[in-house]
Amino acid sequence: MNTSFERVKKSKQEWLTPPAIIKALGSFDLDPCSPTNRPWDTAKQHFTRKDNGLKQVWKGRVWCNPPYDNAAEWLEKCAKHGNAIALIFARTETNAFFEHIWQKANAVLFIKGRLAFYHVNGKQGESAGSPSVLVAYGKANANFLEKCKIEGKYLKIR
Repeated sequence: MNTSFERVKKSKQEWLTPPAIIKALGSFDLDPCSPTNRPWDTAKQHFTRKDNGLKQVWKGRVWCNPPYDNAAEWLEKCAKHGNAIALIFARTETNAFFEHIWQKANAVLFIKGRLAFYHVNGKQGESAGSPSVLVAYGKANANFLEKCKIEGKYLKIR
């Protein structure tokens, strides 16, 4: 069983969330895995790779679009924090999905189609190599997913 969310190692880890996704989910207090140079903000506060967001204290509502080569660590921290929405590939067969989503998340929203992520220069890239899912930790975030205007299939877990 694959343990990570990225099947093939890619040389680039900084892919930006489409701005429409962030807008549809409301405001966030923290993005703990933000690119150093970004064309738009995703939260009120940002931690970059230099800050190592996994080692920082998280406060408030968190947005997490993690580097997919170690997404499980970020999902674990999201679950412990209890007030986060994460965006990852919908690799439901992985150990990480079973451990950190099926066992700990409140809800998921499987996004219809494939997202086109953005480069740090603000230009849209090609379609992602896999479908994506939004993962809610905390009941308030589950409610955001259920009511947002992002097309897909909502599933309450707990």
